[in-house]
Amino acid sequence: MTGTPVPTPIRFGYGTNGLTDLRLDDALALLADLGYDGVGLTLDHMHLDPLAPELAARTRQVGRRLSQLGLDVTIETGARYVLDPRRKHGPSLLDPDPAARAVRAELLVTAVRVAADLGAHAVHCFSGVTPDGTSPDTAWQRLTESLAPVIDAAATADVPLAVEPEPGHLLSTLADFHHLRRILGDPSPLGLTLDIGHCQCLEPSSPADCVREAAPWLRHVQIEDMRRGVHEHLPFGDGEIDFPPVLDALAATGYRGLTVVELPRHSHAGPDLAERSLDFLRTALPSEPDTLLPAGGAPC
Repeated sequence: MTGTPVPTPIRFGYGTNGLTDLRLDDALALLADLGYDGVGLTLDHMHLDPLAPELAARTRQVGRRLSQLGLDVTIETGARYVLDPRRKHGPSLLDPDPAARAVRAELLVTAVRVAADLGAHAVHCFSGVTPDGTSPDTAWQRLTESLAPVIDAAATADVPLAVEPEPGHLLSTLADFHHLRRILGDPSPLGLTLDIGHCQCLEPSSPADCVREAAPWLRHVQIEDMRRGVHEHLPFGDGEIDFPPVLDALAATGYRGLTVVELPRHSHAGPDLAERSLDFLRTALPSEPDTLLPAGGAPC
């Protein structure tokens, strides 16, 4: 006899890209002390540098610390200058130079290995901005070709690859994610990073409706406040999002990963915002969430 499905508790994390003024160990200890369930760990030079020597040993050390603190983890790959000190997010998966695209793809493959070693629930990535003079067809072809070795690595490691629709990028909307999924033949490792603020910024549906529409492919969630039409990550309460319906919808999906606060431009106030953010989200949690969505819900 099957009872009524129980909604999944929402598990909150905080992104280390919003704590770059802290040493990684101090950032992890802070989040554990505040009561976070996990951390969105951005691979970058100030924390876990993916390009420095002895990455495997350093990863094991971080894994031990996460275990000691009881923190789960997802791997984020949005570091601004990790590959090129002069080009933000360069090179991208859409770079005109095939060798440059391969450098970004190799970083993502490395991220998959780190995620597997840490037992992370997903690896986040994004497409990048379409270079000037590049046609949409060419950009999509570059993206699919660049992602092929990353998807293969994710399949081997059994770690989901969670692509994020990012305002201003080639893949900027949920519809674009579904376009990529269809082009690639719907590979099982390919999932979605849903940024709640981005939904408010440019999706035609409300953030809560975006959560429901994205549910079957949801592998990672980022959350912050935002205003319509303005891509600016804001502390909770400074934007326009009504969060209780969003958290209600998220609980109903059965999503079991982390919901990570994403405030990458507020590191100067990171410890205070980490505390305030968790208090806000806990207050916004629904007391009686909707029942779980059926498996394989409708796509966007």
